Order: sequence, then structure tokens, then C-alpha cells
Amino acid sequence: MLPMKKKWSKLLVFCALAVSAAAMADEPPAGAVVAAPVTAAPATPEAPDPSGYQLQPGDMLTVTVWKETDLQGDVLIRPDGGLSFALAGELHAAGHTVAELTAMLTERIRKFVPDAVVTVAVKAASGNRVYVIGKVTHAGDFALSRPIDVMQALSLAGGATPFADTNSIRILRRDASNHQTSIAFRYSDVEHGRNLDQNILLQSGDTVVVP
Repeated sequence: MLPMKKKWSKLLVFCALAVSAAAMADEPPAGAVVAAPVTAAPATPEAPDPSGYQLQPGDMLTVTVWKETDLQGDVLIRPDGGLSFALAGELHAAGHTVAELTAMLTERIRKFVPDAVVTVAVKAASGNRVYVIGKVTHAGDFALSRPIDVMQALSLAGGATPFADTNSIRILRRDASNHQTSIAFRYSDVEHGRNLDQNILLQSGDTVVVP
């Protein structure tokens, strides 16, 4: 019996050494820097633009009411800023976002169609325009379909002519109370990367005057 016990003892010692060696193989060497496990951060959705596109006179909209074939069609925002739509009557749309106008239409139409689902889409954004006049290659009005600054507006107009005083450019802006302000713009400053704050984003109705 004694030789059998010795064999079992040797076998147990061998197993213990094997387990110990395996554990040591998983451990990093002394002095090594162990990187913490990386956990992917959850994706953060981009915040929506709080301002949105503001509707203007001249914009063409497409208004539809789900499952109501008689309540759909193109609607033009009149020069006074208003529009007319069946069951909703007269609404002032200019200055409102598409979401705001949708909510206004929904509130009125649901008085007659309780479960109405209203959709408003801008078919043609013709109302938001800026104007470039004076000594430029192509003076005129330009659709403000995206935000543009003064330099971009001058580019749309083909740039200034050789005799233009580009350091005396003015931007004329009228506010809601019909008060007009004049904003100075020096082309050479912006061209050389100086005083870039004056290269402002234009608003609908702004007029860039190039003397």
C-alpha cells in the first residue's frame, strides 16, 4: 500500500504545480502597466437646432392630413405673412418654424377631425433672400436656403468690381419694429484673417451695399 500512497502524493503535487503555473501565466510580469478594460460610451444624439428654419413670405409649403385626401395641397405664404388652409382658416405663418406651424394647423383641424395627423414640408424656400447691390459683378437677390456670411454673399454676386471701395461695405438690416441699422464691413481685414467677427451670418432681408 505504501508505494500506491507515494504515487497519489506525487500526482497531487504535480496537479498543484500545474494549476499554479497556469495562474502565473495569466498574470502580467512585474512592473508592467495593465490597461483598464475599455467600455464604449453610449452614443449621444446631437441636440436639435432650437431655432430651425423660419418661414417667410414667398415660401411654398406642402400641407397634408393623413387619410384625408381633401386636406392636402401646396400653400403659398402671402406677402403679409399669412396663409389659408381648409378647416384651419387664416394663420400667420411668417416668422414661425415648420414645427410651430404644424402644431397650429393640427390644433385647428382637430376641432373637425379629432385624430388628424398634419404634415408640413417646405417645397420651395423662396421667401428668405438677401440682396447684394452696388459695384459687384452680378447685383441682385439671392435665396437664403442655407446660412451664408458676407464674404459668401459677395462671392454669389461674382465679387466686387475693380473700382469698388471694398473697405466701406455696409450691411443694412431691418428688425421687426422696422428699425434699420448699418453694419460696417472691411473686406481687406477679413481677406487677411483679421477682425473676422465682422463677417457675420446674414439674415433674411439683409442688403449688402458695395460702394
